Order: sequence, then C-alpha cells, then structure tokens
Amino acid sequence: MTNKSREERTEIRNGKDRNMGKIAVETCGIEGLKGITPTVYGDERGYFYESYHYEAYKEAGIPEVFVQDNQSASRKGVLRGLHFQKRFPQDKLVRVIRGEVYDVVVDLREGSPTFGKWHGELLSQENRKQMFVPKNFAHGFVVLSEFAEFCYKCTDFYHPDDEGGIAYDDPDIAVEWPIPEGMELIMTEKDRNWGGLEAYKRQMHENQ
Repeated sequence: MTNKSREERTEIRNGKDRNMGKIAVETCGIEGLKGITPTVYGDERGYFYESYHYEAYKEAGIPEVFVQDNQSASRKGVLRGLHFQKRFPQDKLVRVIRGEVYDVVVDLREGSPTFGKWHGELLSQENRKQMFVPKNFAHGFVVLSEFAEFCYKCTDFYHPDDEGGIAYDDPDIAVEWPIPEGMELIMTEKDRNWGGLEAYKRQMHENQ
C-alpha cells in the first residue's frame, strides 16, 4: 500500500490524475442527445471498463445526477415503448449488457426545432455503446437478439401514475424499426394502443 497524501487520494477520487475511464462522446443530430462509447481495457483474463463515472461524464457535458437504476430482460421480438413521464420527466443513460436492441428516442420538447424527430441506435453487449436521453423524449427499443438485458439510469424516480406513451408505428414520426421479415412483435396492450404525435400535441395544449 502506497503512502499517498490525503490531497493525492482526493484528486484520484475526484477523477483527476486518472488513466481509466476515457469516453468518446458523439452528437446525434438532435440537441442534447448523445452517444457514448467507453474505453475498454482487455487482456487474456477478460475486460474492464467504467460504465459510468460522474466527473468524466460531467466533463463531457452530462452533469446530471442519477437517482435510480433499472434493468429489464426481454426475448427476441419484444418492443417496449415509446415511453415517457409527463409531470416528472427523466434524463436517462441507457445501455445493453447482454444481446442486442435497436434503441429509439423521439424529441417531445415543446419549442424544439427537432420536435417529433426520432433517432435510433444499435446498442449491444459487443459495442457497449450508451445513449444519453434528455428529459421530455419518448424512449423505446426492440430486441433483435434471442435475448437481451437492458440497463438504464434515471434522474427522477419512476411514477406509475405519470406514464405516457407514443405509438411506435405513428406515421407522423415514421420510425424505421429494423424488424426482420417474419419476426413477430411482442408488446403489451398498453404499448399497442398509445396515441400518435397529433394526439400528444392536443393533450399538451389542453393541459396548458
């Protein structure tokens, strides 16, 4: 054990003088939405990477504080979404730890120049890519592998009575889901019956 001073130990804890945890951040054509790829360190034993480090993400323009971690498991063909919270919106940091999904977000921010626009990314255990999804985006994904485990951090707690949704196949948004021919979608009745973007806009104006 080395005899580092208290100041040196504090610097390491705060993310200064660090060799690990480098991340590559890319913009995705919608303001605030970011793709994140961590640096992975591997050898004959396996691999290591930091899936999240507050100081590194803050330096990359993501200073949000996350208060809840969620994890789901789904089989091939499961489509979850497109979900959001109405009165308690959440920023999310999403990733896949097993399998492969196509992750989709839709900008629902009133006044945004990209309102109603969508973006999709392939997230998998191989590419280890993450997506930072700002508040007031609808979010969902479809599982393309035989099985997938999906993890995400949130900046507010889940409120069951506050859930909203947008139809995954709304023609006004026109998400291009990469669904292989012959793959049957597995969805809840709730997800099959969400309204589209026009219904969302009407509701938004009624609540003003």
